[in-house]
Amino acid sequence: MNIREATIQDAQGIGKVHVDSWRTTYKDIIPDHFLNNLSYEQRTELAKRNITKKDNHMLVVENEFGEIVGFADASTRESNVEPYSSDLTSIYLLEEYQGKGIGKQLLKELFIYFNKKGYQSIFVEVLAENKTRNFYEYYGAEYVKTVQITISGKVLEEFVYVWNDMDKVLETLE
Repeated sequence: MNIREATIQDAQGIGKVHVDSWRTTYKDIIPDHFLNNLSYEQRTELAKRNITKKDNHMLVVENEFGEIVGFADASTRESNVEPYSSDLTSIYLLEEYQGKGIGKQLLKELFIYFNKKGYQSIFVEVLAENKTRNFYEYYGAEYVKTVQITISGKVLEEFVYVWNDMDKVLETLE
């Protein structure tokens, strides 16, 4: 596996991973009609915007054939008003690449970035029903609060977590 910074040429691969991983990760959580209507083209355009957005940090994971099988994204959300903080906005891997330590490597690379930028707190928002929230908890994310969001008419709970000790997180990721 090769992890590197995303380029604009990666947008289509990121868009495909985004759609495919949402369809597997959020099956039985987000309404099927929403997941079935996800568009590779729309997610590719979103990836292009995120790759070129100032103060956004996006990584991709390539398999041995150079195909993008995952990505991670870090950017301070507009709703984040905490000083010296940022957000882990996404880590997505194709289902067949999950559970192989790749997510841990992506998390480590993001926290190296956060540390270099001097952030003191990192937030992540995860659907309560998403089993990958356990991944963040395992690496020290602490529960802050629950918010409600609506996707395609379904009200969902989203947990907000925070890491407040960059050095400790990086130690656990060694």
